[in-house]
Amino acid sequence: MDATETISTFTDFFVSRGHRLLAGRTLLPQPGDPVLFTSAGMHPLTPFLAGAPHPLGRRLTGVQRCLRTTDLEEVGDQSHLTVFQMLGSWSLGDYDGPQSLRWGMELICDHFGLNPELLHATVFDGNGPVGPDAEALQTWEDLGLPVELLKDNWWSNGPTGPCGPDSEIFAWTGDGPPSGRPSTDPRWVELWNHVTMRYLREPDGSLSPLPRPVVDTGMGLERLLMVAQQVGSVFETDLFAPWIAVLPGLWQPGERSLRILTDHLRSSVVVIADGVRPSSTGRGYVLRRLVRRSLTALWSGCDGPAGWGGGEDSLTLGDLPSDLIADTGERFGLAADPAVVRGVLLSEERKFAGLVRRGRSVLARLYPSGRLTEDDYEFLRDTHGLPRELVAELANPQRS
Repeated sequence: MDATETISTFTDFFVSRGHRLLAGRTLLPQPGDPVLFTSAGMHPLTPFLAGAPHPLGRRLTGVQRCLRTTDLEEVGDQSHLTVFQMLGSWSLGDYDGPQSLRWGMELICDHFGLNPELLHATVFDGNGPVGPDAEALQTWEDLGLPVELLKDNWWSNGPTGPCGPDSEIFAWTGDGPPSGRPSTDPRWVELWNHVTMRYLREPDGSLSPLPRPVVDTGMGLERLLMVAQQVGSVFETDLFAPWIAVLPGLWQPGERSLRILTDHLRSSVVVIADGVRPSSTGRGYVLRRLVRRSLTALWSGCDGPAGWGGGEDSLTLGDLPSDLIADTGERFGLAADPAVVRGVLLSEERKFAGLVRRGRSVLARLYPSGRLTEDDYEFLRDTHGLPRELVAELANPQRS
């Protein structure tokens, strides 16, 4: 299945089981929410997870665009992304956790064709006042999946609020038969998380039972495609094919630079189309960092006369084709105006080129040897506004 078929198969499965389909929401949480971006499919549902009745009922499903920066340094490996789409299902006081696990197993094996022999589950092993998740453990054993008990299998939406044990489904992505466990072998990739919210964390840290337990599941579309299409990374799925087909012809990046450029520029298009503009704080700073990391990868990680730092022969984000920008927005349910997106990217490119020129001058004057300590990096960041990533590139004689 391609991405479109995968999404419809997921939502149709749950709609046929009494779930109502939710429309995807913006990346931007409501005013007053301390979170900069929606980072999980459940985020727009927070009031309903805490007990408020949802107008569409107690069984819900949908696809939500999300953004996470916690794994930014991991982008470039096989599975980590900044902006992604999360497939979700929710039971607001309706069916229980074991039912969710059974449906999950049915969907990924019978409908998406995953081999159950290449799957592994993890379950909460008990911590403090809450014992092991015996229901989830028994369900997986009944379904024939190997289980690892972990203390980290506990989900919460923050220091207070709904929380409870979660059970995760991992898929084997290595060559040959599976080995090890999810906690010991990185070739086990987390695929689908099923959370049973049974408790409310009070301000004093104590737990009280939720009057209406909730089941919340979330599965990254891109990882599901990687596993179901049996490719080596999310970047080899059909979802990324337009980017992977275009960027090598534009800039000749190496493999890791290609992945970083693909993720960060794709994410920038989505964030810009969702109404964010670069700035020095908050959401705008996240966008600025994505664009500048893209430029660092572009100017330092490509073959040929890149003109590192915005010279006349520099590679430029202005080369991004309009149809690539528009297609990316459409895949996330957004109208991405290529002229607007390109204008934002080029404005940031000019500012970053100026920062590069200033950084070269400062480094040549203060650190001609190119050897810097941690204190030096902090000084350059705090006094001259030079981020560590940029300083590291400029201090490397092979780059600068």
